[in-house]
Amino acid sequence: MQKTLKSAVRFEGVGLHSGAPATLIVRPAAANHGIRFRRTDIRIGDAEIPAIWSAVNRTPLCTRLENRSGASVSTVEHLMAAFAGCGIHNALVEIDGPEVPILDGSSAPFVRAFLGCGLTVQAAPIRAIRILRPVEVRNGDAAARLEPSRVMEIAFGIDFADGAIGSQRKQLTMENGTFVRELCDCRTFCRQADVDAMRAQGLALGGVPGENAVVFDGDAVVSPGGLRRRDEPVRHKMLDALGDLLLAGGPVLGLYTGTRAGHSLTNTLLRAVFADSANYEIVDCDAATARCLPGAGVHLAEIPAVA
Repeated sequence: MQKTLKSAVRFEGVGLHSGAPATLIVRPAAANHGIRFRRTDIRIGDAEIPAIWSAVNRTPLCTRLENRSGASVSTVEHLMAAFAGCGIHNALVEIDGPEVPILDGSSAPFVRAFLGCGLTVQAAPIRAIRILRPVEVRNGDAAARLEPSRVMEIAFGIDFADGAIGSQRKQLTMENGTFVRELCDCRTFCRQADVDAMRAQGLALGGVPGENAVVFDGDAVVSPGGLRRRDEPVRHKMLDALGDLLLAGGPVLGLYTGTRAGHSLTNTLLRAVFADSANYEIVDCDAATARCLPGAGVHLAEIPAVA
């Protein structure tokens, strides 16, 4: 059955790229409402933005949603991953600025607040997107692929010249709290050269190494405190992928494989999937399938102590 929060939860912070302060309130919503954002600072025009693949305005650095009136909200991926990983299907997200607060750079603060608040089971079945045949998109040496699988699986590979990152590969079946245990605490990361370049362009203004991002410089981890996990970068890419895949409109039953992929390419993949009805089917999850979804049976004790 679908789930929503028992009560509203509040977050405050700054956006990673804009540095803009924002207050974000996640409120319970009725069954079949889905995830929707509402810009409370917009007084004229349509301020509600659906969290759906077709509303993504593709950018390289984050996932940005925009409605037909031009109202937008960016860096939604960590929050969306928390919804997916906690099994929250319906919520209204009110925000008074253009970017979701980065908090500690991971999904853990959202997960902790959601599980601490508690969830309400709703009298409506979970609707999932089952992948029926392989679909792949490429951009140079980057690729993203979805193929049939009984459950949701994520595999990712990254390759960086920086020795502190290097080549990392990981694959996980996203069942029964795997996200909360294995991925939710993993923070966004970048190279020092990229930070310098972005700040020169007026971006990454809210980034604070060690507080909300892991910064690498060659063989060194610049951020105070180092890594939370040895392979934190590839795990964070998997976190991002889970959040971006929820923009399909529900949990995806399939194996996602990303190779040097980012937010934009994952959205391009979803667009390719939905371009042909032979690629997928929308199904009501029976009890056995629902028990295998990422948010099934999760609880607070599963959040890693490092987060």
